[in-house]
This record gives sequence, C-alpha cells and structure tokens, in this order.
Amino acid sequence: MTWKQIEATAPHLTYLILASFLILYALFSHFIRNRLHLSEPPLATLLGIAFGPRGAGVLDPHSWGWQDTITQETARVIVGVQCFAVGVELPKAYFSRHWKSVGMMLGPVMAYGWLMTALCAHLVLGTDVATSLVISACLAPTDPVLAASVLTNSHFANRVPRRLRHMLSAESGCNDGVSFPFLYAGLLPIINATAGAAVKEWFIATLLWQCTFGLLSGLFIGHIANRLLRFSETRGFMDPSSFFVFYFLLAIFSVGVGSTLGSDDFLVAFGAGTGFAWDGWFARKTKSTHLPNIIDLLLNSSMFVYFGASIPWSQFSPGSVTPGLTPARLTGLLILILLFRRIPVVLALKRFVPDIRTYREALFCGHFGPMGVGAVFLVIEARAQLETSTAMPLPHPPPHSPHEAAIEIIWPVICFVVLGSTMVHGLSVAAISVSSHFSRREGERALLIGGETEGLDDMVHEGGGGESEPSVSGDDDDAGPAL
Repeated sequence: MTWKQIEATAPHLTYLILASFLILYALFSHFIRNRLHLSEPPLATLLGIAFGPRGAGVLDPHSWGWQDTITQETARVIVGVQCFAVGVELPKAYFSRHWKSVGMMLGPVMAYGWLMTALCAHLVLGTDVATSLVISACLAPTDPVLAASVLTNSHFANRVPRRLRHMLSAESGCNDGVSFPFLYAGLLPIINATAGAAVKEWFIATLLWQCTFGLLSGLFIGHIANRLLRFSETRGFMDPSSFFVFYFLLAIFSVGVGSTLGSDDFLVAFGAGTGFAWDGWFARKTKSTHLPNIIDLLLNSSMFVYFGASIPWSQFSPGSVTPGLTPARLTGLLILILLFRRIPVVLALKRFVPDIRTYREALFCGHFGPMGVGAVFLVIEARAQLETSTAMPLPHPPPHSPHEAAIEIIWPVICFVVLGSTMVHGLSVAAISVSSHFSRREGERALLIGGETEGLDDMVHEGGGGESEPSVSGDDDDAGPAL
C-alpha cells in the first residue's frame, strides 16, 4: 500500500527526471563534452526515448493533453531564441565581410539540398511531387540548436577553423527562416486552386512579407534595442541582473513580433540578434557570462527530451493511407539524405565559397548539416497549412481530409530523419576525434583517445586558430569592464 502523501504523477516525475538529467550533465559537462566528445541533444533524445511511451512510460506528453499547437509554439520559441543567439555571437559586422560565403550556402547549396531530398523522398517513399517538396523543405535548413551544441564550448570546436564555425553558425541561424519560401513552394500548389494564385501568394506573402519584411524588422528591433540598452546601462539605470535577462527577453520579444505579424519568426529573431550585436558591444560586456551555453543546457536539452518522448514509433510502419512507409525505406531515405543532401554540392562549389579553402573543409561543411528542432517546427507548420490553410494546426490531424495522405506521411518521415540526424551528427564529433587520433603515428598521439588539441588535418588554421576576423566580438580592449 502506497503512502497517501506520495504523489508520483507523470508531471511530477517529469520534473524529477528532467532536472536529474540536467544536474548530472552539468556536473560532468566538461568530461562529457571534451573527453567523451558527446553533446546534449543525442543524450537528451535517448533519455526521452528511455522514459517515453516505448520505454518506462513516464514521459508521455500526449497523455497529458499536449497537442500540435504546444509542440509548434515550444519549437518556435526554442529555435527563435537560438537564431537570436547566433546573431549575437557572430563577430561584429560579420556579414559585411562574409556575405558571399553565407549567400552561397543559403542559395545554391540549400536549393540543391531541397531538390535532392525531394527526389530521394519521391523515389524511396513514392510520394507525389508536391508532398516530396514539402518533406524536403522541412529538412532543408541546418538546425541552429544541434549546430550550437557542437560548434561552441568544446575542445573539438577549437580544432575547427573559426571562419568555418562562424560560417556554419551564420548559415544555421539564417536558413530556418530562409526555408519558408521552399516550404510554401510545395504547399501552395496543393492548397490553391490555380497556379496564378499560388505564385502570387508565394511572392507577396512569403517572399516579401514573411522573409524580407521579417529580416528588416528584426534588424530594426535589434538596432533600437542596442541603443536603448546602451542608454540605460551607461547612466546606471539598470542593474547587472536585468542587463543579462534583457538578452533572453529581447529574443522572446522578436519571436513574438514575428509570430504576431505573420512574418518569418526566425528571420526576425536572427535579424534582431544581428542588429543588436552588430558593433560587438553587448558581446564584449557579457563575454564571461556564457549566456548561449546556459540556453543550450536548459531549453535545448529539454526540447530534445520532449522530442524523444514524442517520437511516433507506431507510424514508422505501413498504414491504410501510407502503405509505402516501412522502417527499411525510412532508413534508406535517411542514408540517402545524409550522403547526398549537402556533401556533393558543397564539394562542387568549394571554389565559389571563399571561407572554404580545402576539400577536407568542404567535406566537413557538407556533412555538418544537422536537422533538428527547426524541422519539427516546419512540419507542424506544413500540417497546419494542409489542415486549415492557416498557421494554426488542429489539435490532432483530422480524418478524411482532402490532403490526408500528405498530412499522415510528413510527420513520421520528418521525425525519423530528425532522430537519425540527431544521433549521426551528435556522435560525429566523437567519430572524427577518434579517427583523427588513430590516423596519427603512435608517438604523435595524445595520451587519451581523441585528446588531441591541434587543428584538424587538411584544414587551413591561419593564426593558429583559423581566425576569420582581425577582431571578433568580445576581443576589443576598449569596451570597458565586463559585467
């Protein structure tokens, strides 16, 4: 007989499990990141699986009444905050010097990945062209959450030239927003009755309002916020704790502006972060606080635990509406996407991307295109448009919808690919570190496996660290004391 004071409900156990995981990770974070070369997302996902419906059965968000709207808004906030963080952490005035490299990654590379993934989905799953384009659009962007977990705060990150880290971070911060034109290029032909209406809505609503206006409004918000914060801080109107929380609140504010106006939340957030930190002042003032790392540990890890507990395992098998969906086909699709979505085009365009200087660097940048929380948000956005022709999804997919086949197949496909990408890209650091260790002669190896600190082979590490800037955010000496 259980003592009546014990209230081991699912939410209470969730608090206990999630907090225990984060505490254990925090206690051994240096060892896990720099000795085991593991990041939070794959570990958090495995925790969600272990305690989810297919495991211990403690974490079951759907039994608590969590619906598509909650998943959508949670992913929106987390990706938006991470996009804002990327904009803040980039070197000052970064795009004025590296616009060509980032533009190539957001233009030809992303477009190729969109079309190649659509081709793979069409051939492997037998989906129609429009549905294949929707699936590929959800998987086109590189995820800023997964990228941040590997590109920052680890010994491995210091072995990669800074210009590559900056370029990949900038790409991941932008392309979740840039993916909206690709997504609606697949959705609008399904929703609209005529091609003319689809093209008109794509150009006016998606390209001009969501993307162009979203980015410009974000830059404006960031610039004004920078001026307001400088004014208040230099006059002693705010204390240090408010100074630090301003960062997070501005990120949430920019996401709120974007979602309220119906523009591109992620481009608003990224533009706000870029405009806010354009001159490097805020980054220098908060150099020692490691704010993005705190966000990674709290928000991002929690999201991947939730994702692990929400994986639709039962949908990875044939159904009446999705007869071609099998574990073998999903695995084959995942392998094709990992091999052909980015690597061939980055290798082919190497000489047109100034920040990529060797084919080893091109191979690294081509491989490192993780798909994660951003894809989860985009697939909910796609389902909402197919269900209601708006950005507001129904609590659950409706039966007998005219777009039932597309609605039913995109969610399990995206979840399976995100799960595979989280594991593959999350464990890539360990694989690269171990292979780099054993590729050296015995006398040149570190004492611990994967313990090397020198730059990765066949990459250009000018200045000892592959710097892309004469001075990066946080390096100037004239900023005054850090808070």
